[in-house]
Amino acid sequence: MSRIARAESGRISLASSCRLLLAIVGAASLAACAQSPVGRQKADLGTNRQAAVQRPHRVAALHPRPISRVRVPDRDAKQTASHGVASFYSDTETASGERFDKNELTAAHPSLPFGTKLRVTDVSSGRFVTVRVNDRGPYVRGRVVDISPSAAEALGMVDKGITNVRLDVVR
Repeated sequence: MSRIARAESGRISLASSCRLLLAIVGAASLAACAQSPVGRQKADLGTNRQAAVQRPHRVAALHPRPISRVRVPDRDAKQTASHGVASFYSDTETASGERFDKNELTAAHPSLPFGTKLRVTDVSSGRFVTVRVNDRGPYVRGRVVDISPSAAEALGMVDKGITNVRLDVVR
């Protein structure tokens, strides 16, 4: 055999070796795709429900806060905040940072913004007083508002301690 023939036969075997190597790499990559985490998750869902529940949902991870629409209330309309039991209290400092003054007409409400004006109406007598929210509370189950002693005196509830009221947001 001549040198040229030997060289050509070497090239042919080198080319077929490269094709064989590419075929092996392609098969290995397809096998790796078959064992991807997505494939394992689908397999785990059928066999292990607890593991599937513990995985965080991917959409929730992308959007941590829910999107909500804000409804702006009509400023002129009265809104009934709630019905429930009112009590009166005294404190040294309020949650808004003001010093508590028992002579002012103020109130503590769990969720209304500071500065909100509330009309507190005693349901049994019909007497009412307008107070300003400047504190948080009450922290007793079943109570909807705590009012200052001067507001309690205006409602006539100092002797009773608590009374049923209706709260209306004035502004």
